[in-house]
Amino acid sequence: MQFELSEQQRMIRDMARDFANREIVPIAAELDAEERFPKEIVKQMGELGFMGMNVPEKWGGAGLDMVCYALAMEEVSRACASCGVIMSVNNSLVCWPLETYGDDAQREKFLKPLAQGKLLGAYCLSEPGAGTDAASQSTTAKLDGDTWVLNGMKNFITNGANADVLIVFAQTDPALKHKGIAAFIVEATAEGFSVIRKEEKMGIRASDTAQLAFDNVRVPADQLLGQVGQGFKVAMSTLDGGRIGIASQALGVSAAAYEAARLYSLQREQFGRPIAKFQAIQWKIADMATRLEAARLLTWRAAWAKDQGGRYSEEAAMAKLYASEASHFITNEAVQVFGGNGYSKEYPVERHFRDAKITEIYEGTSEAQRMVISALELKK
Repeated sequence: MQFELSEQQRMIRDMARDFANREIVPIAAELDAEERFPKEIVKQMGELGFMGMNVPEKWGGAGLDMVCYALAMEEVSRACASCGVIMSVNNSLVCWPLETYGDDAQREKFLKPLAQGKLLGAYCLSEPGAGTDAASQSTTAKLDGDTWVLNGMKNFITNGANADVLIVFAQTDPALKHKGIAAFIVEATAEGFSVIRKEEKMGIRASDTAQLAFDNVRVPADQLLGQVGQGFKVAMSTLDGGRIGIASQALGVSAAAYEAARLYSLQREQFGRPIAKFQAIQWKIADMATRLEAARLLTWRAAWAKDQGGRYSEEAAMAKLYASEASHFITNEAVQVFGGNGYSKEYPVERHFRDAKITEIYEGTSEAQRMVISALELKK
């Protein structure tokens, strides 16, 4: 069993860390406070190859393995969770299904510029009435000649207000339920597409989360992604990889909060000595460090499993479940180590605490992950 990173993986991690420390950390609090979409950072991530890390070079990507992606995601998210999720969605939820289910014409037109960071993507599955129950799609798609006509609304769409390309799931035959869902590649310039509103959120405030409307949006037939009736499969298989991205995001948030708390405990003095000298704080540090390392190992295992080419649904669900819940614990303990200062926006742990919570919710709640894991375990 090999636990050492390869030379290439270490190089990618170090490059991502240097970029994050130099370009993102200095403005992360400002982005959060102003709820400002980090266009300049997204552009730089594209130039570094971070927006299509696993896509083959033939299609504009960096051609790297999933472990490299997890490492880079952690480093970017350590600096800013909002930047991390923008990167995650483009890589995991947009580029991957286009590479996997798209044809060469779709890859040339959409995947290549997305992987190069010239375009930004969004994944449109959730609806006002379809969250965890993703099969209950009310957005419809009807074939009219050589175009599909889409009508409906999508909810909580990351990158929704800034995306150029959207992967949209819609029901072509309600009688078939989940077997009647199809996936479509929709351009944001399409007539009838609109952004209804951007959500005001507790965390990841620099990442736009939007409600979208599709009012008789015409989509050319050649922009059907995969086959009619294959949409639910496209959605679920895509989320497996997305969960590794979110686990990596949670890792980055946890690592940032833990390191801030560790350093603070060595500097902050009470009763004539650093608070790190008190057992109560020492145990918090021990618990945080242990959960962080366990989450990292689960995430790397899931990334490795995906690289092997077999099924990795359970590994991804375990990584996402544990890493997100560990992030909730670690950021909460970090605020506690900081005491009253931890509740102040002057210190970064307050932001990390707010950012951590969403990792337990999107791309499958913790409850949904437990459903996936238990179903797979009980089949053994």
